[in-house]
Order: sequence, then C-alpha cells, then structure tokens
Amino acid sequence: MKRMLSRIVVASGLLLGSSAVSVAYAADVAVAKPDAAKGEQLYANGDAARGILACASCHGAAGNSTIPANPNLSGMPHEYLVKQLGDFTPKDDKTPPARRGPGGANSVMTAFATALTPEDRQNIAYYLAQQQLDPKTAGNATKEATMERGQHIWRGGLPERRVPACAGCHSPNGAGIPGFYPRLSGQHPSYIEEQLKLFRSGDRANNTIMHDIADRMSDADIAAVADYAAGLR
Repeated sequence: MKRMLSRIVVASGLLLGSSAVSVAYAADVAVAKPDAAKGEQLYANGDAARGILACASCHGAAGNSTIPANPNLSGMPHEYLVKQLGDFTPKDDKTPPARRGPGGANSVMTAFATALTPEDRQNIAYYLAQQQLDPKTAGNATKEATMERGQHIWRGGLPERRVPACAGCHSPNGAGIPGFYPRLSGQHPSYIEEQLKLFRSGDRANNTIMHDIADRMSDADIAAVADYAAGLR
C-alpha cells in the first residue's frame, strides 16, 4: 500500500496532465456543492448576458466532440476539468495562463474560461463528469503501421530515454484514474498528439513532469502513442 501511494505521489502528472489539486483548484473547491443541472444549462446554452458561449458548440452534445481539434470531455474526472479550466485563465495581468497554444499564444479557451466564475467551472465539470463517451463520435486508432510502436510505448515506455509506460498512470485500457489522471481512450488522436507537443515545447506549462516526458519523445513516438491511446477501450 505504501509503495502504491508513493508511486502516485512521485508519478503525479504523467501523460497529458495530472489532475492533482493545484492552488487554483483548491480555491475553486471552496464554492458550494456543484450543481449538474446548472452546469448542463451553461454547457448547452451559454450565458449571453455574460458573454459566455455554449461549450457544446465546440465540444459537442454532452461533451462528445465531433471536431478532432476539440477534445472529448464526456466522463472526464471532475477535478481534472476544474483544474484545466483554471489553467486556461491568467492569474493576473502580468502572468500568462499555464495552458497556451502553439508559439505561446493564448488558447481560444482562455477567453471562454476567463469569463467563468469558480462556481461555473465546478458546475460544468460536474455535469461533464457524469456523461458517457459516445462510441459513435469517440476517437479511434487509424494508423496500422504505427500500432506496434504505440503499444510498446503505452505498455512499456521507452526506458532508454526515461519515458515511463503511459499505462502506469492512465491504466492499461486508457480509462485513467479519476481524480488523478484523465481518460485518453476515445480521445481524438490528433488532439492527444497536439497536447504532447505543447507539453514538449513548454507552451502547455501546467505539468512539469509531462514536459520532461514529452521532451524525450520524437514526433514519431508522439504520433504513434497518440493514435494507439485513442483506440483503447
């Protein structure tokens, strides 16, 4: 048991971002118990009076995105989603968001996330965490030529480059560990690939361990494991 706890602490943040509680998240949890109904209303319809667009317009009904550039959010851990929304938001006028796009430019999510209150974040995340991934719109592996390479990295990592097995934190079937690591199975492979490259470049700076891991991976490694992970169930 002690070894398992130690592993979770040391490995916190492996592949595509830990949802371990940050200072920003700790501040968010101080709000009242999340309200899934309010979260659904805001997710599906937005709030024109506050300039908040409907999340569904980009992430699909109930978090099932049909656009590969936009991630599937259905069934993602509540804590993980709250933290990511906070990481898209600048802490102040002089500090950029921890999650940025290519070249250090603000992500399109920055404007959306900044408009949300801590309560909004909690409610939307709570709603999405209760949804189920739609197999009809879920991402899948499509590159047979790199399947073996992707499986090798997922299951065994790249020891010679100190890249750990992705399955160690995201589970063998890619389901992740709620409250710690996000689900990658059924995610769009191109989205997984882009996030790994953003971790590597430092533009996504909300997980130091993931930066170090991605920095040891080639473009071919990243593409192979991203495609493989998407096809897991």
